[in-house]
Amino acid sequence: MDNVARLLKESWTLVEEDRDRLSGHFYARLFLLDPALRQLFPVQMTGQGDRLLEAIITAIHTVDDPESFDEFLRALGRDHRKYHVDEQHYATMGVALLDALRSTAGDDWNLEYDQAWRDAYAAIAAKMIAGAADDDNPPFWHAEVLTHERYGPDTAVLTCRALQHPLPWRAGQYVSLEVPRHHPRVWRTYSVANAPNDDNVLEFHVRSPGAGWVSGALVRRVRPGDLLRLAAPMGSMTLDRSSERDILCVAGGVGLAPIKALVEELASYNRTRWVHVFYGARQAADLYGLAGLQELVAVHPWLSVTGACSEDPDFDGELGDIPDVVARYGPWTTHDCYVSGSAKMVRSTLRVLAADEVPPPHIRYDTFGDL
Repeated sequence: MDNVARLLKESWTLVEEDRDRLSGHFYARLFLLDPALRQLFPVQMTGQGDRLLEAIITAIHTVDDPESFDEFLRALGRDHRKYHVDEQHYATMGVALLDALRSTAGDDWNLEYDQAWRDAYAAIAAKMIAGAADDDNPPFWHAEVLTHERYGPDTAVLTCRALQHPLPWRAGQYVSLEVPRHHPRVWRTYSVANAPNDDNVLEFHVRSPGAGWVSGALVRRVRPGDLLRLAAPMGSMTLDRSSERDILCVAGGVGLAPIKALVEELASYNRTRWVHVFYGARQAADLYGLAGLQELVAVHPWLSVTGACSEDPDFDGELGDIPDVVARYGPWTTHDCYVSGSAKMVRSTLRVLAADEVPPPHIRYDTFGDL
């Protein structure tokens, strides 16, 4: 597997700068091989190729880590059930993927690369198929929107109840979400912002400063009573209950969602671990969840919350980018660390934790955008 991983990463450098061409060729070939597959995808394919490539890249970077490789791909197979993908489709996708790689790479592609991708894809497909086959849950859950609150022009907090079947998730995980009334067959991932509960109610924090399809609909168009679809939960930014280390949580913007869920879960059992939450945004008005966190602080003596603003000199709290604030309060060498926010914020916070010599296995993070 080490040699296969080397060849995969080496060959990827031939195509990674031309992802649009790669994804375009893949889908053109896929729909030519099996025209019926076209109806499984949204009418507008914008962004669909990016999600495919993100999955491929993640698989490439975990193929030499068998435990992560297995966990990620089984979860990916469960998640792809929402697209109505079945076992026979994987062979067609494999042919289209290899054809797209060869075409995009050009003359630098060789037989070794070809065989490495064949072997890797066979392993990838087998694990995804196994993950889907082992899942007794439905391909997706219908959920009714219960509440919807706006915070400024770009941010909303909404809750929904999964109908018919219980939706099992762990605090810190995320789910794919579809708004079928407005954008059918278009899915986007969102972290669940609350711990599991008996009422089957999930909370989401959504920000849409631009014209994002799903996020825009969730912020501006969705109302209580509307129906959503939720896919199987994914992600490993979950609590290690066996650990006795204190906990650092760092959240930026709507990256608060999984951090809030983790704190809620800790509130149900923790008595011995100190938990430090750092929550940052540009303006005080963007710290929409600060009051709720402070209510938890009043009840749980082991919890502390530090708010910070990077562009609001009148804020009555810490000033500066949240990674710099975290650095001022360090070191965090002996903590379990959870980081969630924009790619830039996460990247900067990881550098702070590396400078504190926090062991990588003690760091878990969730990014909104490419890292």
